[in-house]
Amino acid sequence: MLETIGLTKYFGGLAAVVDLDLNVHQKEIFGLIGPNGAGKTTILNMIAGSLRPKSGKVVFKGEDVTNLPPHSRAQRRIARVFQANTVFPDIPVVTNVRVGFHLHSEIGFWKAFFGGKRSTDSQEKLLYEKTMEILRLVGLYEERDKVATSLPHASQRILCLAIALATEPSLLLLDEPVTGMNAEEVAAMLSVIRVLRDERGITCIVVEHNIRAVMNVCERIAVVNYGRKIAEGSPGEISENPAVIEAYLGVDEDAI
Repeated sequence: MLETIGLTKYFGGLAAVVDLDLNVHQKEIFGLIGPNGAGKTTILNMIAGSLRPKSGKVVFKGEDVTNLPPHSRAQRRIARVFQANTVFPDIPVVTNVRVGFHLHSEIGFWKAFFGGKRSTDSQEKLLYEKTMEILRLVGLYEERDKVATSLPHASQRILCLAIALATEPSLLLLDEPVTGMNAEEVAAMLSVIRVLRDERGITCIVVEHNIRAVMNVCERIAVVNYGRKIAEGSPGEISENPAVIEAYLGVDEDAI
């Protein structure tokens, strides 16, 4: 579904990502991990289109999308969930999700936001049904009428995911989806991610510092360090890879 070929990005003279090759399969939950500053978010930004690489390509479903802006990639059904809780803070949960549908529906952004007489009854009914379906899917149906910022942190993170789902993605980019969550909340988020893949066929790329979460939810994992891929494989293979252990824990001086 997604391929990066020789992806490279510099910030000034600093190499953030160097010659990165990735191949993400359809309906896969793919993990991208590495120490702080390894280049993970930069990679997501290049896939989503908010950053242009210095060199290399991003290919999505066989199409070179390297030079396309973010909205064009969103129209091709690439969605991004950011680290921050990027929701409309002072409006209800249901309206937040409803707005996400404007990209692929006949109802534009402002009509989705405020409603309007120009929207037909059939359009409104379909939009309502789709919105409720997503809220049930992610477990926010009972909170649908609450103001977004009144939700606890974990529920706000799930709301961000619900808004992304309203764009009807086939590829979902998740940047630290379980940050700041306790064990129970992490388990709930991972369950939702599995449901998205199993029931909706959505391919997911997960960037996360919570290694246990990544190991539990991802089929394959790539590890980057100083902008370079140092390992790729199954969770079991990654957990036993000496280069990965060194990147996270350092080298035992007594072993040198």
